[in-house]
Amino acid sequence: MKTVARTALGFVVAAAGATAVSLAAAPSAGAAPTVCPALPGQTSSAASCSAESGPTGLALVITDNGGKASSTADNFAGPAAIALGPGATVTMTGDRAGLAIGIAGPGGQVVVDGKNGPTCKGPAFAGDFQTLKGCMS
Repeated sequence: MKTVARTALGFVVAAAGATAVSLAAAPSAGAAPTVCPALPGQTSSAASCSAESGPTGLALVITDNGGKASSTADNFAGPAAIALGPGATVTMTGDRAGLAIGIAGPGGQVVVDGKNGPTCKGPAFAGDFQTLKGCMS
């Protein structure tokens, strides 16, 4: 089972790296993005983000320019939430083994509950390997 957790961590780190590169390529007048990572058994929070992980989960949250996001993970889940822009919100829950990513732009909203398919409103994208479903708006 350690291999599953390491693989999930690798995918989450890769997604975070890709997002960081894209944020660095698009300069903004605001402050740097806020990152809240949570390895197994950890929590992390800031004004615009929160991540909580059970003993077998990995959670990652990145927010910038007024976005708000949260991610909780357990049971070998690896949800990553990215909210970029004013009014962007992403709520991710990892209940089953699998990775999930949710990205919302200004005014967008993503919800992944790990049991049903993700929902997207406004400029948003989500992919969920827990349910093998996704959305884009």
